[in-house]
Amino acid sequence: MSILLPILATVSRQVKNSFVKKTRRTLAVQEQFLKELLVAYQDTALGREYGLGDIKTIDQFRDRVPVLPYSSYELYTERIAQGEQNVLTPDPVVYLNLTSGSTGQKKLIPVTKRFQNSLRQANLTSIGFLSDALRDRGSQFGKLLATNSVQLLGRTPGGIEYGPASVGVLRMGKFLYEQLFAHPYETLLPDDSLTRHYLCLLFALCQPEMRGLGANFPMLVLRICNYLEQYAEELIHDLDQGTIAPWLKLAPDVRTKLERQWSANPSRAAQLREVWKSEGRLIPRLVWPQLSYVATARGGTSDFYFERFPQYFGDTPGYGAVYASAEGTFSIYPELGQDGSILAIESGFFEFIPEDQWEAEQPQTLLAPEVRVGDRYRILMTNYSGFYRYDIGDVVEVTGFYEQSPLIVFRHRRGGLLSSTTEKTTEFHVTQVMQSLQQEFGLPLEDFCVTLAEDVIPAHYLVNIELLPGQALDNPSAFLHRFDQKLKEIHTSYEVKRRDAVPAPRLRILASGSFAIVRQRQLKKGVPDSQLKFPHISEDRSFLAGLTVDQEIRLPEVANRESY
Repeated sequence: MSILLPILATVSRQVKNSFVKKTRRTLAVQEQFLKELLVAYQDTALGREYGLGDIKTIDQFRDRVPVLPYSSYELYTERIAQGEQNVLTPDPVVYLNLTSGSTGQKKLIPVTKRFQNSLRQANLTSIGFLSDALRDRGSQFGKLLATNSVQLLGRTPGGIEYGPASVGVLRMGKFLYEQLFAHPYETLLPDDSLTRHYLCLLFALCQPEMRGLGANFPMLVLRICNYLEQYAEELIHDLDQGTIAPWLKLAPDVRTKLERQWSANPSRAAQLREVWKSEGRLIPRLVWPQLSYVATARGGTSDFYFERFPQYFGDTPGYGAVYASAEGTFSIYPELGQDGSILAIESGFFEFIPEDQWEAEQPQTLLAPEVRVGDRYRILMTNYSGFYRYDIGDVVEVTGFYEQSPLIVFRHRRGGLLSSTTEKTTEFHVTQVMQSLQQEFGLPLEDFCVTLAEDVIPAHYLVNIELLPGQALDNPSAFLHRFDQKLKEIHTSYEVKRRDAVPAPRLRILASGSFAIVRQRQLKKGVPDSQLKFPHISEDRSFLAGLTVDQEIRLPEVANRESY
């Protein structure tokens, strides 16, 4: 263990304790954050346009500054990309976060040192919560495996580096993350995903005491597990011989740096070979017996993938760390295995749009202490990126309160809806259904996506699923019938429309490897490897075009209608 890791844990606990005290006076902290930001940003180009220097109260801020989407900021970010100063931020822009584009258009988000420090503060707070939670379980905080790339995508005409948000965080926080990772920073340098994963696994396998494993999304955690299984023999060989596989796509200088840090570990290789022979594969819970947490996104469509976690991790708890995007950090997780996370009141000023205001051009908003448990809101963010009352499009549900700060969980993106007529089915709806069906039928899925049929209006729901290798669905008609029933149970509008407007859904079992093809298509479009998110609903009727359908199952339409 790094001698600096205990120091990091101690510092993070202090940061967390300070944050907890502030949650007891949430509104005052939020008001102070906003006032300090308005003073600091009043002389920027956009600050002068809005007259930020004249705004003294929250109500004045809400009256004078409109709720705006990214498109209203695009001209400003283009000016920044060209090298213009003092456009959205008074501080120099040192990096531009490029959003993944996996759920919409790509966006450029200005990053300054002040902005980055606010994100780092939230990350330290989450480490403090994690460290305390592990200690309460009789465990301890330790190093983790993470495979995010640190490669830039390029520089703007104005010379500003840009790339995924995670790249900026890792590059600007290099010293911090060198203490956290169970592998050298250089393992994150390769562009090639397989090479990067292999190297991170290889070095991490040398540390049987490793405590954590993390990735941005659960699907990417499963990919790490798949690589560990698939390349077990090669990894053990390199560990035994002190070599680094010659077939890896490694730049000579990076290979040289890594070889200097690498040496044979025959005893550990023998231990892993025994596990591999007796179990037939390498999986995290067997190769790292002290694994204490799996850090990855929670909420939204994430829960679907968690059904497959026990086979790799046993009862190792998950941890959400922070709910964040390229635009900033929204909340911080206080516990292991919990979906609700505390509003990040030190990282931004937040407002909440109630559902009855979602169609209003300039909606009335609620402040953090005013939201109600069980209700859903669009969340607005004002922070050091220079965006004000920014509508990212995320819909969150309030699950409770931590002192005076709301606990929120991401549910879905606004606009990410599926409608055969007007029923507005969300990703969260179908994810709940599919998670339940996996349990009911004892059948973990590789993945799924619900789309609409092209051959009829109103359109059938097409429930596209891919089975795991070696799995079979014995009664696909029953599976489809239960999908229909469960969606009716949780989605009132679907239940009503299914009576006479929406036709019966259809099940399509796709050939093995189908969703891997879809993910490769996304990567070819420029979605960064470590930011890949897979939509579980799509109104794009060509989204799954060209995939092989092994079997299509239909419900008896007439009998179904007569059952009402």
